[in-house]
Amino acid sequence: MARYRGPRLRITRRLGNLPGLTAKQSKKKARPGQHGQGSTGNKKVTEYGLRLEEKQKLKYNYGITESQLFRYVKEARRRDGVTGLILLQLLEMRLDTICFTLGFAPTMNGARQLVNHGHITVNGEVVDIPSFQCKINDVIGIKQKAASKKLVEENLKLTRLVETPSHLKIDKEKLEAKVLNYCSREDVLLELDELLVIEYYSRR
Repeated sequence: MARYRGPRLRITRRLGNLPGLTAKQSKKKARPGQHGQGSTGNKKVTEYGLRLEEKQKLKYNYGITESQLFRYVKEARRRDGVTGLILLQLLEMRLDTICFTLGFAPTMNGARQLVNHGHITVNGEVVDIPSFQCKINDVIGIKQKAASKKLVEENLKLTRLVETPSHLKIDKEKLEAKVLNYCSREDVLLELDELLVIEYYSRR
């Protein structure tokens, strides 16, 4: 399935707040579609439906395809530890996710473009792959060009984050940050039951 490029508020009305997808809030409260209002809007959601919605939250928030998400789930299963937390840590260590978390871009899509266009460096080298997996002690910086710095500086002024998560340390003067550790569950902005996502893929 291709990456979603349709109406974003329609998705947030159905799945709830998705900070990586959009910062906007819809004025409409009902779920989208003809069944979003009235008595049919109170229809009980099945267990499969709950798992599907949690999986969709991850996909839309991080801007990844179905096949990408499934690969992350398989990788999380292979590693030792709590599968759900490892899945979130893999997604949070993506280069585009870190750029979004640091406020270098207002949305995950904006962070992906920032990386794709060669504005971001890792340990001094330009990396233009949004899915690049950062490691502990990696230094994320901005390409030494006026246009790159201006773009990120403008985005930092608009950042919605109150404070930087504990697994990252940012120097706003130098426009660079260091990955200190893997993220904790509390550092993940998305409201999600990751166990349901693992259950969704349990038969695959």
